[in-house]
Amino acid sequence: MKKIILLLLLSLTAYAQDDRFKADILVIVAHPDDEGMAIGYLAKAVLDLHKRVAVVYGTRGDGGGNAIGLETAAALGAEREMEARRALGTLGITNVWFLGAPDTPGQNVLRSLETWNHGSALGQMVRLVRLTRPEVIMTWLPAYSAGENHGDHQAASVLANEAFDLAGDPTAFPEQVTPARDHTVSGNLTEGLHPWQPEKLYFFSDAANTAALDGKGPQYPWNEVSPSRNVTYGRLALESIAQHLTQDYPGQMAVEALKQKDLGALKEMKTRLVMGKSVVGGTVTGDVFEGVVAGPVAFQRVTGYTPTTRSGLSAELGGPWAFYREFWKAHDLPNVGEIFKPEVRVGVSSQVNIPVLLHNDTGDGATFDVSAEAPDGWGAPQGMGKFLVPAHATVAVNVSVATPAKESGARKVKVIVAKVAELSVDVSVDKGGGLPQ
Repeated sequence: MKKIILLLLLSLTAYAQDDRFKADILVIVAHPDDEGMAIGYLAKAVLDLHKRVAVVYGTRGDGGGNAIGLETAAALGAEREMEARRALGTLGITNVWFLGAPDTPGQNVLRSLETWNHGSALGQMVRLVRLTRPEVIMTWLPAYSAGENHGDHQAASVLANEAFDLAGDPTAFPEQVTPARDHTVSGNLTEGLHPWQPEKLYFFSDAANTAALDGKGPQYPWNEVSPSRNVTYGRLALESIAQHLTQDYPGQMAVEALKQKDLGALKEMKTRLVMGKSVVGGTVTGDVFEGVVAGPVAFQRVTGYTPTTRSGLSAELGGPWAFYREFWKAHDLPNVGEIFKPEVRVGVSSQVNIPVLLHNDTGDGATFDVSAEAPDGWGAPQGMGKFLVPAHATVAVNVSVATPAKESGARKVKVIVAKVAELSVDVSVDKGGGLPQ
């Protein structure tokens, strides 16, 4: 009888994925300590809502500094991986993966996608969504904003959005969802996963303008007390964040707050989420699990890329701004583009770059006259002039301006394309420096 039961169980498991890796929430971020943006809510989800959480990191954080030791580069990456596992371990989160992409300090999402080897990283991300089968995915906001604005954060979000939309499609990375001839023997060439459509997608952001996120999704205060631990979720969040000792912020900051018992600031802390999309309905500011159903749901195809129809002569911001305009439309994220107007934060005595695309959708060549205006006390704009654009072509130009030696709030830098368009970007100047554009 025991042998019959064992054979029956083996036959059943041949059609089921390993439940040890099933997640209710999959968090997709770039670096160890990024999970701190949502850690207050994750503490609640794991400890009191009894949700299963897994985390994917795009990098090991090997490009950062080390606040406590001499280890840098790959050695630092090894340390930060262990810090991440310890931090998540304080909440009992053990399913953690690292894609192994290089930590790429900068603000340009396209540069990070290039160094991450976009296609390969996407294949890994789709595999992990299919392996963990989350109802909810949480990730960085896919937008260019004034704040840390790390390109790797944005790259993690791009991959998360793409994986959300592809994991349920059996024609995307089909080798992952093709059963092996015999999964009990070695040498299999296909993976035996199943397509999986996540149900809801949420974003968080480290943008300086947190008020812009209000009303865009649910918010969870950190000063709420955990019934199971009898301390605030903020306290639990700090205990987790404090494991990132190599990092001045947020790790050392959390250590100091715990040491000084200075938890007053947590009264204002909250996990702010932005509703990205849902295939099961629910309200924008409703609970994360509002409308979520157990088990698989039908694949939902997104609009995908459709070319913009243009005519005559036109101009628009290029670089990441141009990328996101098309990305939001292709992935059915129209509301994300409404959160922040074109903005960026750069360091004092540095340079701000404003990429511009000049479009000529006529049958004859055309000359565009490009000029720029900078605030008083800033450097003279560079990169201006007359540009010949052939018929039915686009030319990319870059206007740059040197920033002053003192901080300032948002100031407009304008690019004027005579008789065609006037473009502007709000530029904040920070003495603390910032990542290169």
